[in-house]
Amino acid sequence: MLNRFSRTELLYGPEAMEHLSSCRVAVFGIGGVGGYVVEALARSGIGALDLIDNDKVSITNINRQILATEKTIGRYKVDVAEERVKEISPDCKVRAYKTFYLPDTQDQFDFSAYDYVVDAIDTVTGKLAIVENAKKAGVPVISSMGAGNKVNPAAFEVADIYETSVCPLAKVMRQECKKRGIGSLKVVYSKEPPIRPLEDVSIRVEEQTERRSIPGSTAFVPSVAGLIIAGEVINDLCKNTGERVQQDL
Repeated sequence: MLNRFSRTELLYGPEAMEHLSSCRVAVFGIGGVGGYVVEALARSGIGALDLIDNDKVSITNINRQILATEKTIGRYKVDVAEERVKEISPDCKVRAYKTFYLPDTQDQFDFSAYDYVVDAIDTVTGKLAIVENAKKAGVPVISSMGAGNKVNPAAFEVADIYETSVCPLAKVMRQECKKRGIGSLKVVYSKEPPIRPLEDVSIRVEEQTERRSIPGSTAFVPSVAGLIIAGEVINDLCKNTGERVQQDL
């Protein structure tokens, strides 16, 4: 019988699709990268999603975030994401957390309940806390490195954090992971040197940030990073299900 995931099943097989429907994935950060991760996971048949972000949609998100439209400005991103997931995959179980993930909020989450964890947040302390908690729970985790100030979507690669170069965020994460004894971490990163954005005081004031420079971004760079991450999650979850998947992935 035809269903919303029939075309995906042609590639992965029924056993893999059944497995995906039983999986729970946590996505930390529902912005330019994370929004596309959620979109692709919902369209791939993931059975349960935990969405974690305390941000609201702003007008400056419209250029690159799939959840941002004129109708969603001012709404919490996790609420918009939950509605969108339900429109795509009504049976998907969604838990939305209006939470900024940092070490002091990490106790809200039981990482052992997840089959996979996606880190798509910006703060290094939060990223490290996510990675450490996922590793302690024995849950696979993938982390997004810098996608701002870049214009070449073809420059993204999947690698271990210790194999990365060029990306400033990846450099910091390499150093901090080494300090913490984290032996490996799958990341999506770009070797494209970041472009220095134009300085616009009006944007910084309007977005109420003290950062010297607001990162520039495009519609086609964060989205590609997010879709690559979602592909890694789906392929990793399907690797041990079905003869066809084992042979082809």
